[in-house]
Amino acid sequence: MPIENIYESGIIKTNKNKYIKILKINPINYNLKSDLEKKTILNSYKIFLKTCNFNIQILIQSNKEDLNNHISKIKKNISKKENKIFEKIANNYIDYINKINSERKSSSKDFYIIISGEIKDKNNQTEEILKKELTEKYFKIKECLSRSGNFISELSNKKDVENLLYYFLNNNNNK
Repeated sequence: MPIENIYESGIIKTNKNKYIKILKINPINYNLKSDLEKKTILNSYKIFLKTCNFNIQILIQSNKEDLNNHISKIKKNISKKENKIFEKIANNYIDYINKINSERKSSSKDFYIIISGEIKDKNNQTEEILKKELTEKYFKIKECLSRSGNFISELSNKKDVENLLYYFLNNNNNK
């Protein structure tokens, strides 16, 4: 692994003097918006892309949903009712959920933006200055994407970063 250190603040230092900060994006549901809202969102996104005069990477993590609890609640409700029509509809719904689940279509997605900076001149640029630059980039991204209704947060502790890296690297090894 090219990772030299993960600081308590969540910033990653690579073995090539590169520093990385990971931002989590909780997106809006674009498909539920009106046409006017969609145009506004797209314009905000264009401004975001024009404003970010630095490199970013986008990471999308798909998570298969466990629907067993949902199915068991439906089955409990079926047993409480004595209505045959309700039972038939509920059983059809359970079959539909199982079908979606077996086809791996029941997943949620987590979105991350990865920003980085690099110490090029060790005499003039310190680690602290670079960490401040990453924080400034984070606030720039947060401001731009918040305009379109997204919620942006930083992975601001070591444990969250370790969990994300473990999940991402572990899933890629299993494919």
